[in-house]
Amino acid sequence: MKIILTQEVTNLGNAGDVKNVSAGYARNYLIPNGLAVKATPGAVKEFRRRQVADAGREERLAARAEALAERLSEITLTFEAKAGETGRLYGSITTADMAEALGREVGEKFDRRKNILSDPIRQVGKHTIAVRLTADVVAEVQVVVKPEGGELPEEPPAETAEEPGLADEGEPGEEQPAEE
Repeated sequence: MKIILTQEVTNLGNAGDVKNVSAGYARNYLIPNGLAVKATPGAVKEFRRRQVADAGREERLAARAEALAERLSEITLTFEAKAGETGRLYGSITTADMAEALGREVGEKFDRRKNILSDPIRQVGKHTIAVRLTADVVAEVQVVVKPEGGELPEEPPAETAEEPGLADEGEPGEEQPAEE
């Protein structure tokens, strides 16, 4: 009996494959469990039409997600929170706070569990969070956390010069060649 698989079946094939299986296997297992349908000419035609429509929909969603990712990469979210003198927050900026702020900025709803991939922020300063839009598209959003009623502390300049004498040292326990 010819069938069209509607889902992937282990050791048989993937969704959309037309397979020839025994009548009992199709009638008693595959068709009742929704894993396959009988392969009539009309069913094959309908299944192919549905596959083309699904592919077009996926393409449009991917293009929309890419455009949204570009918009999100230009956004900077700013939060004010109570912080100690060391810059540690008394609470945290949670994923729910981030999702809500993104929703206000963009005008779309974001789920804190599905879309926001970072941990809660517990320190003042500039942070980058990852936002999953689809399985393949992940955008990065800048987040600035300021202490309540204050400004961000200036970041110390990165030290580029190495301490003298440390550049020539190797791993501890290694003997260094004698200088001539």
